[in-house]
Amino acid sequence: MANPDFEELVETFEFLDDWEDRYRHVIEMGKAMDPLEDALRVPATKVDGCASQVWLVPKIDDGVFTFRGESDAMIVRGLIAVLLALYNEQPVAEVVKINAIAELERLGLNDHLSAQRSNGLRAMVERIQQTAAANA
Repeated sequence: MANPDFEELVETFEFLDDWEDRYRHVIEMGKAMDPLEDALRVPATKVDGCASQVWLVPKIDDGVFTFRGESDAMIVRGLIAVLLALYNEQPVAEVVKINAIAELERLGLNDHLSAQRSNGLRAMVERIQQTAAANA
């Protein structure tokens, strides 16, 4: 089962009439995130495979997975916010079970992102899944 925050996002996307509105909403979600401190923007947190610069900082506390992220591109920052809605505050054992591709398809993202953005999104999902699997 997806995170309630993600279910709310799915409902919001169903309400928005066209992809431009959805795109704007994703960007606004990214703008609403707290910025990542410069000290956390290091090679160890950088995600390879993204056209823009992306950093993800995972944290597992008492078996609960959370992460923070940052990007230098507005839409990618928004995609990080989408992943936050999907994964944040989930038990780490559940994170590895989430089929991110299927969940993101519910938003129609795959049909509206460039190949580069889709590859970057996959790279972020892989980083999250690997981190969770190593700590499950």
